[in-house]
Amino acid sequence: MEEVVLLDEAGRFIGSADKATVHHAETPLHLAFSCYLSNSRNEVLMTRRSARKKTWPGVWTNSCCGHPAPGETLASAVLRRLREELGVTPTGLDLILPEFRYRAVMGNGVVENELCPVFRAYTDETPTPDPDETDDFRWVEWAELCDAVTSGAFEVSPWCREQVQHLLPWGTTVCDWPTAPDERLPPAAPRSDVAHPECTSHTSQPVRSAR
Repeated sequence: MEEVVLLDEAGRFIGSADKATVHHAETPLHLAFSCYLSNSRNEVLMTRRSARKKTWPGVWTNSCCGHPAPGETLASAVLRRLREELGVTPTGLDLILPEFRYRAVMGNGVVENELCPVFRAYTDETPTPDPDETDDFRWVEWAELCDAVTSGAFEVSPWCREQVQHLLPWGTTVCDWPTAPDERLPPAAPRSDVAHPECTSHTSQPVRSAR
């Protein structure tokens, strides 16, 4: 059983629940994350959610999303899901939007209701997606992606669309996004035990991660 962390309105831990049962018409607020993988060409990896997903099946979204287990740091959860979903071990990981929150309703009434800090990671690896999680993927230049999402030419998940709006003011270079300290994460999120190498160290040339 995969458990998610339940939160009060202040982002404090109030319990946990089976992920398989938590998403419905009255989904409680819970802790999640989103991650944007970038490469040395200033591209971002976009993925299409598997048709088997309960929420937003078949919809294009950011590189990776998920939920930390109770007691697991968000950084550890991001790295774990990047390995499990995409077969990628990034060489850099940064916290970008620590306070991002959204609520979205599917056409069938199922609700997503998450405090969802946003991370940036770096890789030049070729992803090998788990088909239960990801049907397809593509690398997209960041400025092109912003234009396509804001114009409506590229339909993405509601959380991705909102995140792009937050990230737009920071320019066209992904590695220029300012980082945020762990202290701004929700109170329920354990503070990180994972080092976050600076993504800006990768802008001049590709860096290959160790296997």
